[in-house]
Amino acid sequence: MELSSARDAFDRVAKKQKLSSSKSQEVIDQVSHEIELALEKIQSVDHLIPPDDQKAILRQLKHKLDTMSPLIQLEGPQKDVNGTLAKYPKLLDKSLNAGISKAYRSVDFDFHIVNQIIACHFYRQGLFDLGDCLIREAGKPEAISLKSQFMELGKILDAIKARNIEPALIWVSKNLEKLRQFGSKLDLKLHSMQFMEILKGGGRVDTLNALNYAKTHLSPLSGVYMKEFQKITVCLLWSGKLERYPYSELLGLTHWEGLGDELSRDFHKLLGQSYNRDPLCVTIAAGIEGLPTLLKLANVMSAKKHVLCKQSIMKLSKSSSRSFKCPNCPAEASFDQCRQLFF
Repeated sequence: MELSSARDAFDRVAKKQKLSSSKSQEVIDQVSHEIELALEKIQSVDHLIPPDDQKAILRQLKHKLDTMSPLIQLEGPQKDVNGTLAKYPKLLDKSLNAGISKAYRSVDFDFHIVNQIIACHFYRQGLFDLGDCLIREAGKPEAISLKSQFMELGKILDAIKARNIEPALIWVSKNLEKLRQFGSKLDLKLHSMQFMEILKGGGRVDTLNALNYAKTHLSPLSGVYMKEFQKITVCLLWSGKLERYPYSELLGLTHWEGLGDELSRDFHKLLGQSYNRDPLCVTIAAGIEGLPTLLKLANVMSAKKHVLCKQSIMKLSKSSSRSFKCPNCPAEASFDQCRQLFF
């Protein structure tokens, strides 16, 4: 179902509406300005204005307003809005099929999965109260585990923004085996990031602290990430002059920028979800993609009526001598109009 044309039409209507609103405000301001000028002349305290002069001021105001023709100025933009708006419903009727129920099939529907998908969407968006309400009304308290997981992710991301990697390291340590199964290097990147932050101080104390941190946290990872470990720890030789570090491309791995996205991506992988699109968006997108085909199939099949066995047709048609009514719908047919199906 292509909605780009409907979206473009809506944008045109919105643009016309904004132009009309802007023009209306401009005309109102002009009329208000002329009225205020006339009032200032009439209410002048410097000298008394005779009644005849007041009438002259009002006649002058009326002449200016007639010359401005505010109604005529407003009619043009409003006419454009009405014309564009009148075309929009027709375009929507072409783009949207009001009879999508024809594509419905009476099949088993797993409401538990649907509720879980919607609740997951709310939790991903940080709408925890809304997700809780859905789960409570659906009577699925076991889905509350999704909330705790996404709340934990939110706290980790907030900590990373404050340059605190402890919550992230705790989460990585709990899920380290699973993370390494799909090639995640979060443990190395987190410790490397902290190592570089210490080393950037440039002083002797900072260098010693960075060395101690590497011995404590990076050395245990050397067996898994030997090449990366060697390139990162050799930074100690460039303490105070990291801009001359020969493996400067690796410093990108230790930047805080982008770490939250990478951690979120691995987090969603553990949940079996896409980082870019949540299950609800994927489901809706798949439905929108497949709906036109299903509707076309429904329209083609709607005229094919029902399937009956040959013996029933012979009995209903009195041995093919007369027309008969389908026992399942109001349609009528003769024996010659029936088509044999082979399974």
